[in-house]
Amino acid sequence: MEFIVEKIGMSRTIGVPSVPVTLLKVKDAKVCELLEDGRAIVAYSHGKKRNKAIEGQQKKYGLEKIFNRFATLKVANSEAGDLDLTPLSEAKRVKTSFRSKGRGFTGVVKRWNFAGGPDSHGSRFHRAPGSVGMCEFPGRIMKGQKMPGHYGNKQVSVQNEVVSFDPESMILVVKGSVPGPNGALGKIRIVK
Repeated sequence: MEFIVEKIGMSRTIGVPSVPVTLLKVKDAKVCELLEDGRAIVAYSHGKKRNKAIEGQQKKYGLEKIFNRFATLKVANSEAGDLDLTPLSEAKRVKTSFRSKGRGFTGVVKRWNFAGGPDSHGSRFHRAPGSVGMCEFPGRIMKGQKMPGHYGNKQVSVQNEVVSFDPESMILVVKGSVPGPNGALGKIRIVK
């Protein structure tokens, strides 16, 4: 089963040993239409995104204005309506997928952990990538070479143990860290 979640932040458990945990808020969602193979079109709320297409979908499925985003998820529901959260109460492990924090255009030292050169004595080689090509054959830079460029802002998936789930507040507590900034939207999938 899959759910849309928002990352609240990190904390730790009280006890010995203390365990670092991430708090995830399961977004309130409505199942609009069931598809084949257990998948369904699900509506959830996030931000103030509204346009004519979304208004048409809201009218088609009889949704309130707050449900302004749509996704296709694997659900436990057998009919349209509120999203069934019972599988989360019994879950032991989940696979979380978020976009990692974007760090913009970075050099090789930050992006690939290159050591760089000496900092003093006139070396003139500090944070540069160094030699990257060949002299004669093939006379070009090979594909896949570690170079400066865009770093972060990629889809990252990790598996976490479920510590607890509160169905009233809809907060899922998972062991360890989850990629992405606080407030980011992601997807979780129950792993058997």
